[in-house]
Amino acid sequence: MNRKGSSFPAKLEARMLLCGGVSLLLASVLVCSAQGMTLDAEWENWKITHSKEYNSLGEESIRRSVWEKNMQLIEAHNQEYNLGMHSYELAMNHLGDMTTEEVAEKMTGLQVPLVREKNTTFIADEGLQKLPKAIDYRKLGYVTPVRNQGSCGSCWAFSSVGAIEGQLMKTKGKLVPLSPQNLVDCVTENDGCGGGYMTTAFDYVQKNEGIDSEEAYPYVGEDQDCAYNMSGKAAEIRGYKEVQQGSERALQVAVATAGPVSVGIDATLPSFQFYHKGVYYDHDCNKDDINHAVLAVGYGATPKGKKYWIVKNSWGEGWGNKGYILMARNRNNFCGIANLASFPIM
Repeated sequence: MNRKGSSFPAKLEARMLLCGGVSLLLASVLVCSAQGMTLDAEWENWKITHSKEYNSLGEESIRRSVWEKNMQLIEAHNQEYNLGMHSYELAMNHLGDMTTEEVAEKMTGLQVPLVREKNTTFIADEGLQKLPKAIDYRKLGYVTPVRNQGSCGSCWAFSSVGAIEGQLMKTKGKLVPLSPQNLVDCVTENDGCGGGYMTTAFDYVQKNEGIDSEEAYPYVGEDQDCAYNMSGKAAEIRGYKEVQQGSERALQVAVATAGPVSVGIDATLPSFQFYHKGVYYDHDCNKDDINHAVLAVGYGATPKGKKYWIVKNSWGEGWGNKGYILMARNRNNFCGIANLASFPIM
């Protein structure tokens, strides 16, 4: 830009423009470098926090790549949340280096039965016009602490013991953590860590005339020989009921009148994997593909009127909101939550 009358020679002005370009490039490199260093630090902190170790640099490189993609997904979602586009937030957790497919393969395990027993159907009392607007069995002392099933498809066992624990508190007035490992090892109709179903577990407890406590039969997260011992028995049941398939009203009646209810849901979406807080609703959740067993421990609504189910998961307290998720209620049977609901009878 060597205008007439300028005091700058053309060569000097060109040199200044070149230097300016180099400065911009250098600034860009520094920003990228700083971002890379920040990401490196986050990765190292995440590994330490969750005690992650890998067999080789190659494996770590693969796992970091998965983790970075998950970080990007979480950040993009939360930016949309801040714009009011979602009703729930996501957060990085101990599942960060796993793909959604791996989580579904290793940490779900609900097997859908081909036939439902008609004589076990729970008939919701239509005369109950006034159900509680909200109920939270955690506050009533019906719910044991959140546990972690690990890389074992035993969600069905945790869901089952959770429902029995609630009934034990309701009928006997005592809250005792029961043994999911007892069910994993001894329910021969199910496949242990390979998956199973809740009513099959209830059927076993009824016929076995008992289930051991967690203290007597600790969880190890892998298949073992059945080691049930009557001396460790902490509960027994008379049978079970299955909630009318697909009816959220019937499920609400069951939760309000019976207690915590075992339910099945679709848990194969990244949004479920990294759920943190808020009312979870993802239109991609498939109510016809039920694959994960959890426990409905109550229901309610936000001050803005968003209705939800309070659901206890078995992926540890580091997942979700201290191990729990609020799932959208009365939104066309979201995630199939009312499709496979059941509870024991004492």
